[in-house]
Amino acid sequence: QVQLVESGGGLAQPGGSLRLSCAASGKIVSTYYMGWYRQAPGKLRELVARVTSGGTTSYADSVKGRFTVSRDNAKNTVDLQMSSLKPEDTAVYYCNAAPAFGANYWGKGTLVTVSS
Repeated sequence: QVQLVESGGGLAQPGGSLRLSCAASGKIVSTYYMGWYRQAPGKLRELVARVTSGGTTSYADSVKGRFTVSRDNAKNTVDLQMSSLKPEDTAVYYCNAAPAFGANYWGKGTLVTVSS
């Protein structure tokens, strides 16, 4: 019903920046909570950042002050600006859309590698 496509992943050096984008299609997601999750090898998938339908943001402690999540309802997108990247940020990053009712939606993920 809702398709999510992430983009912007790649290789960055420690201290560098990347901007991830998530494009939603199939339905308008302006009323959904939108989130970014990540999963590193051997670790559980964890919530990185979330933005509510009202624009309230929240972040994992590990990324607070370094990452910024934003949404553009006119474009039906959500972005994750990542700065001051650390090697421990290396993971596959997934976009998530959560309606008030019904199943959540997930993108296929985009790989972020932080290495010198």
